[in-house]
Amino acid sequence: MEKEINGQSRERQGSRLGFILLSAGCAIGCGNVWKFPWMCGQYGGGAFVLVYLICLVLLGIPVMVAEFALGRASQASPVAMYKKLEPAGSKWHVHGYFALAGNCLLMMFYTTVTGWMINYFAKFVAGQNQTLGFADMIGNPSLNVICMGITVVLGFIVLAFNLQGGLERVTKIMMAILMVLMIVLAIHSFTLSGAGEGLKFYLLPDLTKITPKVIVGAMNQAFFTLSLGIGSMAIFGSYIGKERSLAGESLRIIGLDTFVAIFAGLIIFPACFTYDIEAGAGPSLLFESMKTVFNNMEGGRIWGALFFLFMVFAAFSTVLAVFENILACVRELTGWSRPKGCLICGVGLFLLSLPCALGYSTLSFIDPFAIVGKSGTAFLDLWDFLVSNCLLPLGALIFSIFCVSKKGWGWDNFIAEANTGEGLKFPKGLKNYMMFVLPVLIAIIFVMGMIDFFA
Repeated sequence: MEKEINGQSRERQGSRLGFILLSAGCAIGCGNVWKFPWMCGQYGGGAFVLVYLICLVLLGIPVMVAEFALGRASQASPVAMYKKLEPAGSKWHVHGYFALAGNCLLMMFYTTVTGWMINYFAKFVAGQNQTLGFADMIGNPSLNVICMGITVVLGFIVLAFNLQGGLERVTKIMMAILMVLMIVLAIHSFTLSGAGEGLKFYLLPDLTKITPKVIVGAMNQAFFTLSLGIGSMAIFGSYIGKERSLAGESLRIIGLDTFVAIFAGLIIFPACFTYDIEAGAGPSLLFESMKTVFNNMEGGRIWGALFFLFMVFAAFSTVLAVFENILACVRELTGWSRPKGCLICGVGLFLLSLPCALGYSTLSFIDPFAIVGKSGTAFLDLWDFLVSNCLLPLGALIFSIFCVSKKGWGWDNFIAEANTGEGLKFPKGLKNYMMFVLPVLIAIIFVMGMIDFFA
């Protein structure tokens, strides 16, 4: 069934599996397989994993249910969602435009990182993996622009088809291959000589390493990896019917997302300890460590091609989902057709992504955080800070307050929508937690993060 919105019919996902995999695909991406491992390496291994899992339960689940409920109840993107659900005369809808901006900012650096994955995959397939270098790659302006452009073009070509024929079908295939590749690569890592030490670092938490900085990092990572706070999940909630309650669907999606993040570490950390690679190397960890691993193992070219193919699939699952979020918002504001929206949004995002693609070469003289004493930064650091440290936690805070506040949508409306349909129900006994504890937790951790960043 389709519902008319602004003169257009609201598209529907073809199946419950399509909704789960598409929503999980939005959550699963570079946040799991690129950012989670290097943050884990920098923030104490198992200690970070433990706090991260706690953040998923205390913060991730309720915020995801809230976003799904808002999307399904409104049958609209965040820009139009608030206008349909907010009390007359209120200004909640202003956040809808910040949500759209957050999706754009995320893609303004995510497309470049996805381009890096594409380049590494192509080099391994071509047998040029021995000469790969992360610093050389990010310092090559034409290579970065071309690979970023490929990401944008491929993404909007898929979205130019209807929801079920394009995005949903491609995501199902990619997610299935992704899961198989992860399991195969993790099993291989278990055979490495340093697997024991790597798994100990990764899975056994040292509680003395849990600091305020680790807690802030874990919360930001939880929101980043689940794409919470910028309306991504609200979009997919607007595409589904009311046959299933939302708590169970949220748990399944978070479970898939966590599976991929945990398995990424199972692949990478045994390799780090086998080949004496610094686990806290930061954003280059994935590229430098795995290149070294594959270049020093029998059949490394094949294993490397498989690994970076998996990385491309993981990144593209999020690219496609967030592109769809942007496209849905823009189409509701303009009334454009899907093909016209894809063309204009594609050109716009390519231009907006250029500063990050050129940030380590042509535009390397621009150091965004030098003014606050943090030298050596680039546009990627600025966009990541704005999304991860600002828009995601603040957006999650606003969504959660709107869902339970009498001056917003209200608890009764939220719980009724969340529990409509068959399946696991969201506990009504969590009303006080949602109204008082959750917003305070998010606010405290957000403030801690700001203090730590600018200290």
